[in-house]
Amino acid sequence: MQVCVIGTGYVGLVTGVCLAEVGHHVVCVDNNIDKVKLMQSGQSPIYEPGLDELMRSAIDAGRLEFTADLGAGVAHGEILFIAVGTPALPTGESDTRYVEAVARGIGTHLNGGYKVIVNKSTVPIGSGDWVQRLVMDGVSDRQQSIAGFDVVSNPEFLREGSAIYDTFNPDRIVLGSNSSQAIALMQQLYAPLVARQFSADPSGSPVPVVVTDLVSAEMIKYAANAFLATKISFINEVANICDRVGADVTQVATGIGLDSRIGNKFLNAGIGWGGSCFPKDVSALIHTAQDYGYEAQLLNAAVETNRKQRLIAVEKLQQALKILKGKTIGLLGLTFKPHTDDLRDAPALDLIEHLTRLGAKVKAYDPIIASAPPQVVVELAVGLEDLATGCDALVLVTEWPQFRDADFAVLAGLMHTPILIDGRNFLDAEKLTIAGFDTIGIGRSAVNGRMPLPLSEPTFISKTVAQAA
Repeated sequence: MQVCVIGTGYVGLVTGVCLAEVGHHVVCVDNNIDKVKLMQSGQSPIYEPGLDELMRSAIDAGRLEFTADLGAGVAHGEILFIAVGTPALPTGESDTRYVEAVARGIGTHLNGGYKVIVNKSTVPIGSGDWVQRLVMDGVSDRQQSIAGFDVVSNPEFLREGSAIYDTFNPDRIVLGSNSSQAIALMQQLYAPLVARQFSADPSGSPVPVVVTDLVSAEMIKYAANAFLATKISFINEVANICDRVGADVTQVATGIGLDSRIGNKFLNAGIGWGGSCFPKDVSALIHTAQDYGYEAQLLNAAVETNRKQRLIAVEKLQQALKILKGKTIGLLGLTFKPHTDDLRDAPALDLIEHLTRLGAKVKAYDPIIASAPPQVVVELAVGLEDLATGCDALVLVTEWPQFRDADFAVLAGLMHTPILIDGRNFLDAEKLTIAGFDTIGIGRSAVNGRMPLPLSEPTFISKTVAQAA
């Protein structure tokens, strides 16, 4: 099929490359000329394992093209994906100006045969009808008749770092529209994925396709991410109780995760969730509820729990080192999760801010990050040994696999005091003890033998909140 993907961020680029891989002819559109040239050369502007190879393969096969010409993309595609960013505004609402610009632009260039316009961006609930009106506004400006179009909501459920796997092995495909013609074309588009022709398990049963109305499809995306974020906040709250009563949250998570009603995913306690999706989507759902006169108390609590959880590592550093002023703290990892270069709303950024405010010097090493954002005050190390040299403590922030295999005996010997806060309960505590480290996990006082600070919120956090207000 002829496909156009407008926007080449994480969602747009992965979607375009994978649809080309399954055999469709895809034109990806972006208004950044330098970015387009980079992609035309077969190089991805984002880090995602395996993406460069798939890009070059699809380009060489003639199934994948990149352009800055929106008109050419619209003319090419019978299915047009809108996959531009919808970042959060300071109020927590979604910034939809890029979606608006693209929708009007599609209307300006719309001609020829029937088109399906797909909202792939995570847009506020009710945006399907809004996009339809914007497209018609663009058409009306030209005073030209068109063959017709319909809008479909097709939310993505990709995880950064495993986005290609998730595309070829989806748990479900959600299609929301009031048009049977549009749904039929979308089912044709996804037929190879539904049949698991590119799946890790081709013999598996077909991928479930959820066909619903526009608003329900949009709600499914927000509800899914809000539930997962809440699940993480829940296990982090349990971890904090485990610290106080002497239980091990990893054993608790195993025990409750075996219950089929709960499941074992997203039960890893740590220093909180971040990234580009969970914070933005939970906040947007809270604001949607407010718009309709409802207070989403559970979601508000999940956000507040996560805010406090990000500073648990600072509390544990205070417990171990007492005064942090003048101390040097090394962060193992910066990105919000491994296998990505994404720093958006990463817990590491909050740690850096608070540690710096408390007078500590912060160093960091991340395998994929070569430079920090200009507003982030941190010294980037060139390797683990460079990071550990002169540190008073290390904090495991991102669970990169190579950190698990590090020579911690060497690292301990380079530090002033070999203390390690395992902010993801990722490392082998016994191995670290043998290496000479005093290791402190999250919700594992039964393992590390330390009790946490008092239940009341530390003074420095209260001051931070007051200053922010």
